[in-house]
Amino acid sequence: MTTLSIKAIAAALLLGGSGLVMAANDGQSRANELLSADKQYRETWQSVVKKEERLPEWVMNLSGTAEQMNAVQEDGEKYLVGPLCETADTCLNKRLIVAFSYDKEDAYAMLVQVPAGLPADKSPTRHADYRFIGKPNEGMQKLLMEQLKKDPNWY
Repeated sequence: MTTLSIKAIAAALLLGGSGLVMAANDGQSRANELLSADKQYRETWQSVVKKEERLPEWVMNLSGTAEQMNAVQEDGEKYLVGPLCETADTCLNKRLIVAFSYDKEDAYAMLVQVPAGLPADKSPTRHADYRFIGKPNEGMQKLLMEQLKKDPNWY
């Protein structure tokens, strides 16, 4: 009996440890590195943006300034989600929130544009233009909006 419980404890520790390893890897990717790092990400993103009209080049190529991406769940599916800005200086005005499914089969994004020169006392939320890319369902749209709201400069 003692041997069985020690084995059970060891197995639980091993399983828990592998979860920690996965969590540690969650923030290692950046949206501006995905297309060059993995052919499948590139193919999925290209299939999404080819159906869109008038996207800026930095959105088409996922180039610009990016922060680390995080693992997020939506409707039982895992996604790698993170922000991308045209440049660090224009991040408040031009940003993209990107979500790729873990299997790299699906990609969604929300392009957020705020008029340049908006006075500091004006809320960017009220003056922003939101454009969803990849035809995300309502749940995915909420997920993308929640990611945007995590920015302390977004009010």
